[in-house]
Amino acid sequence: MSHFTTIKTQIKDIEALRSACSELGLTVLKDAEARGFISNTTKGDYVIQLKGPYDVALNKQADGSFGLTSDLWNGHVEQEVGKDYGKLLQLYGVHKAIREARRKGHLVKRSQQGDGSIKLVIAGGWA
Repeated sequence: MSHFTTIKTQIKDIEALRSACSELGLTVLKDAEARGFISNTTKGDYVIQLKGPYDVALNKQADGSFGLTSDLWNGHVEQEVGKDYGKLLQLYGVHKAIREARRKGHLVKRSQQGDGSIKLVIAGGWA
């Protein structure tokens, strides 16, 4: 019996995802198998290789975004990427915003807040 669950996300920029994963100390593999309970696996267009026994697979959906699929049993995935992938998705959003701002010539300052949130200050580029 499969334990894999997929959630739909707005992940569209794999390079921003790679940056977020790198910050978490995780590796993103292309065309790989994600590990789950016992010896269950699921194929992923991309796979975030976690340090624990399970991984996260990303597969492209009809709208062009990637869904996140993993075996959520026993909290292994949650320990590394946060509840409901919260830590991973927050960092993805931060890296995506930074990439877009810099692409448009803006300056970006990032700071960690006391409550764990991340503050970005984006200033217009002056030519």
